Amino acid sequence: MDFKPTAERIAVVVTKYWGVDGVSLTVGFMDDPPANLRKRILQHMNAWGKTANVKFAETKSNPQVRIARAGDDNGGYWSYVGTDILHIPENEQTMNLEAFTMNTPDSEFYRVVRHETGHTLGFPHEHMRKALVDKLDVAKTLAYFESTQRWSEAEVRAQVLTPIEESTLIGTAADPKCIMCYQIPGSIMKDGKPIVGGTDIDASDYAFIAKIYPKKGSKPAAVQMAPALKKKK
Repeated sequence: MDFKPTAERIAVVVTKYWGVDGVSLTVGFMDDPPANLRKRILQHMNAWGKTANVKFAETKSNPQVRIARAGDDNGGYWSYVGTDILHIPENEQTMNLEAFTMNTPDSEFYRVVRHETGHTLGFPHEHMRKALVDKLDVAKTLAYFESTQRWSEAEVRAQVLTPIEESTLIGTAADPKCIMCYQIPGSIMKDGKPIVGGTDIDASDYAFIAKIYPKKGSKPAAVQMAPALKKKK
């Protein structure tokens, strides 16, 4: 599971959005992995460009996206969101793919690299949309993540139980099957039904990013703020 407490049908964070002109970012690797691994990671990052004006290109000079494979305190799979990467010190990674090698299963490149690249493009964790958070049983959720991730109650509440403010998003209704959504077991859901999560960029993800970052020559589609949810009385 690629949760990392700290540093999200899909949505984009307004304040971290790259803009309708698209995304063209340079990528560097901080621990000098072999050329075939660098190429493979970049191919999966650029999968987002199938329908959108998105391009990632490797460079060794002042890369904007900096990838490490660190463990320990900086370990796990994570990325800063959208334009936040521009504010990270140049000697620090903006994305981490702990222990990735050419022997890593292909399914992990689809699930993890494409997910973390989604963060770089400005997409938050979909499971933190209010419509999905409201389905969680609080007590069971606290126990589950304290047991499986060794998180404190404060970390679980911050990373799982506190929904993103819908007014900060451009998007539509929460999509439990998109690439930006984690798998959540039915055992901690109020209705006992799991959130299935996404293991690859799906058709709705591709359709949304085509609107957010339209290809050159395409007419930009109108995008709206995610609908505000009515508070329960």
